[in-house]
Amino acid sequence: MTWKQFFSASIGKKFTVALTGIFLILFLIVHAGVNSAIFVGREDFNNIAHFMSHNYIVRILEIGLFVGIFLHIIQALIVWRQNAAARPVGYHMSKANKNSTWYSRSMGLLGTLILLFLIMHMSHFFVGTKVALYLEDDAPHDLYEKMREVFSNGYIVIIYLVSLVALFWHLMHGFQSAFQTLGLNHKRFTPMIKAIGTGYTIIITLLFASMPLAFYFKWIE
Repeated sequence: MTWKQFFSASIGKKFTVALTGIFLILFLIVHAGVNSAIFVGREDFNNIAHFMSHNYIVRILEIGLFVGIFLHIIQALIVWRQNAAARPVGYHMSKANKNSTWYSRSMGLLGTLILLFLIMHMSHFFVGTKVALYLEDDAPHDLYEKMREVFSNGYIVIIYLVSLVALFWHLMHGFQSAFQTLGLNHKRFTPMIKAIGTGYTIIITLLFASMPLAFYFKWIE
């Protein structure tokens, strides 16, 4: 089997979803870590944001991030549709449901909610930052104040929190599933991967949730 045949086959698509999923899992660690600088202070956070937006290595990695997101979405949708078409019905469907969690069967829905949230999130923070960057290359952009402005709206905060619930359940299944697809499905490794995935998911979700809540309730100035 050639590489083209492999990645065109169902297993190849699942492999791509798994690899890009792990890449995005790692990205979330960096993203949460950088954004957590809001708790250090406005100046430090804005300095970090300025460095990230002006560093050429980061910009190149940014392109890789968008490619990873695109591949993850497209291949995941293809796999989801193929699985839906092949899914058993009637008694067999009921039996299959007993052997799987509701969130593992709802990855398509959860992923769609996350995609809609991602579009909104980028419109709030990414687009404005890039426009400011290209208009005034060396001018500081107060991303901290932008976050304060966005998260002063209670409706937006609620949408963010609901989206994070979707992300939580998506990661709860996706973390273990990604490593399982890559062949790390063994009685010695699976419990450890599941435990790490659960811990990772809880920490990442709480970190991201704390940011809009901190601005809305004025826990930080």
